[in-house]
Amino acid sequence: MSTKKLCEITIFAVRMKNMLLNKIQAGMLIVLSSGLVLAQPNEQDLSNTGSRTITTAVPFLMISPDAKAGGYADQGVSTEPDANSMHWNVGKLALADKNMSIAVSYTPWLRQLVPDINLAYLGFYKKIGGRTCVGASIRYFSLGDITFTDNNGNTIGQYNPNEFAIDAGASLKLSDHWSGGIAFRFIYSNLTLGQNVQGAATNPGLAGAGDLGFFYQNPDRKLFKRPVTWRFGVSITNIGNKVKYSETQPDGDYIPINLRLGTSNTLQIDKHNKLTISLELSKLMVPSVPIYKRDSLTNEIIYGDDGKPVILKGMDPNRNVIAGMFSSLWDSPAGFEGEMSEFTIASGAEYWYNNLFRAAFGFFYEPRVSGNRQYFTLGAGVRYKIFGLDFSYLIPTVQRNPLEHTVRFTLSFNFTSLKKKTTEGGETPNQPKKGKAKSSPDGN
Repeated sequence: MSTKKLCEITIFAVRMKNMLLNKIQAGMLIVLSSGLVLAQPNEQDLSNTGSRTITTAVPFLMISPDAKAGGYADQGVSTEPDANSMHWNVGKLALADKNMSIAVSYTPWLRQLVPDINLAYLGFYKKIGGRTCVGASIRYFSLGDITFTDNNGNTIGQYNPNEFAIDAGASLKLSDHWSGGIAFRFIYSNLTLGQNVQGAATNPGLAGAGDLGFFYQNPDRKLFKRPVTWRFGVSITNIGNKVKYSETQPDGDYIPINLRLGTSNTLQIDKHNKLTISLELSKLMVPSVPIYKRDSLTNEIIYGDDGKPVILKGMDPNRNVIAGMFSSLWDSPAGFEGEMSEFTIASGAEYWYNNLFRAAFGFFYEPRVSGNRQYFTLGAGVRYKIFGLDFSYLIPTVQRNPLEHTVRFTLSFNFTSLKKKTTEGGETPNQPKKGKAKSSPDGN
């Protein structure tokens, strides 16, 4: 990848202040472009330009990994369980209607600028007995081939900065309608590949994290005398330690601990048609950016005798992980209004015909002061026997987006338990059709 293209990426990333490129990665893009400087880890937080955008380390954990969820505004905490539920809500898995499922997803990133930045995702679950389900996933984010140079512009080498996360978890059916689950995650982020920056040694960022999720699904409701399945989900993901890329970072950076809650309703219109409407709220559970005291002439941050910046409103963001999580619910310098502006809203609709073809539509909204991401999404999919293929497409409405006008896809394989194998008559062996039963294709 040329230095010119890297500079273009850097400029594009800076302009898209909310596009999941955090302060460390933005700094590293500058390093990789020029080989000259590394942005200070807290420089963006101290800038106070009126924006209250919250930034974290390893933001690739927040990228929607699968095309099915991407088709209706990147939501999945309360939608129908599938092999990608490890990302959205591990608690959903125990109420999945398949015995086992595998899904592979591919998401190009910044495809309008460069061809080799992408996110790959593999999700899996397997039911064990009637109440337990185990799941796992792995995601790999590649920043493409990048040429490192020294202060004089001499080439040091060609490298491929990358990040990945490996998950494993379990979900338990708590009742006919409720399930819950936990997952554990190992996170590895190697942005500098051991290169020295301004004479300081750098190292990969490492973190361990956990998820907690609950899910409710009730297929016994009615609307207009038609069957309705109501779902509700809540999850907290990426509860883990701060990440450091250098020993010059005394405090490290929060990873994107995230709260999601949502609901969806699936209306069975008739034998062949069904429609799902869904809504999801999401909030980063990391400290809000405070308002710092500044010099009236130079506009520079004023520091106290303890060497820390003087805070006019809000709370010191350098707190431990647990304190940062809970205090993030009330620490906005703008009060209650500021806390509400830190929520994003995703809404969407999904239509299925005969459980074979699907079409989806969604809209994602983030308040202007918190990043201003706003976009429409389109989705489509097909199912044939055990195979599934989904696509999604994103259309930004306010500002540019790394996924704009890019097609994402997910390939899935769904396996039904042998005990639920359907006969030609449309009944399962455990529920024989009244009257003379028809034989299955294998003669049983």
